[in-house]
Amino acid sequence: MTPLRQQMIAALQLSGKGERTQDTYVREVRLLAQFYHKSPDRISEQELQHYFLHRQNVDSLAPASMRICSSGIRFFYQHVLKHDWHILSLIRAPTAHRLPAVLSVEEVRRLLTSATPLHNQVYFTTVYSLGLRLQEALSLQVSDIDGSRLQVHVHRGKGAKDRYVPLPAETLALLRTYWKTHRHKTWLFPATGRDHQQSSTATSPMSRTSVQGAFRTAKQRAGITKMGVAIHTLRHSYATHLLEAGVNPRLIQRYLGHTQLETTMVYLHLTHKGHEEAYERLNALMQGLLP
Repeated sequence: MTPLRQQMIAALQLSGKGERTQDTYVREVRLLAQFYHKSPDRISEQELQHYFLHRQNVDSLAPASMRICSSGIRFFYQHVLKHDWHILSLIRAPTAHRLPAVLSVEEVRRLLTSATPLHNQVYFTTVYSLGLRLQEALSLQVSDIDGSRLQVHVHRGKGAKDRYVPLPAETLALLRTYWKTHRHKTWLFPATGRDHQQSSTATSPMSRTSVQGAFRTAKQRAGITKMGVAIHTLRHSYATHLLEAGVNPRLIQRYLGHTQLETTMVYLHLTHKGHEEAYERLNALMQGLLP
């Protein structure tokens, strides 16, 4: 590891960035260095400007990817090399205001029953019924489950923010039944190994790639063809279904771990509650419209 990379990782850790953010930012600086075939501390401001334009206009990065690119590189030049370049304050990726995909309750049921083996089915059920992010669910430990109070302590969440989420009784029963299949002392979802027989002695939880692959298979089996459906869609669906059930948005904000209520309120655009009467009136207006 080069001294520059060590300095960047140290700065990222001191700033409180999560492990995935650290890896992502380091990767963006590495891609920049590979583009010019030289150390990033030898790259000029003009070269950096050209690189950003290339990524935007030639590589056609999506707005979200462009934000990651600029954020990682900006962090390196501002906090590691201490450069106060104009391009670092100028570069801004447009924000895409896209509504997330969401599944109906019936579609969620189909997907969960289509998931195999058991550890994947239990994992996806946990993600949905607790409204967790992918990594939050993978990182769950046995000690995080409070069965007597029917709640789960999420303390490896985004931004290192702790929160408690309600634990449905059926999910608790399912988790207890599943845990008896491996009885791991630490991880709720331990890695299973290639033969699916190594859970009890695993040294880490299941991997992101394994559950993502299992989700794609379950989605195909369930006949779900909506665009943009991924594991995170279960979290979106959880929030939307709670809103449709009349749960207070402030509580949903707390369960999801959102800092701002505005982030939670995007799910109002996804709910069908209250739309039935509007649909009926719209259909009545359209009757007889065509000759």
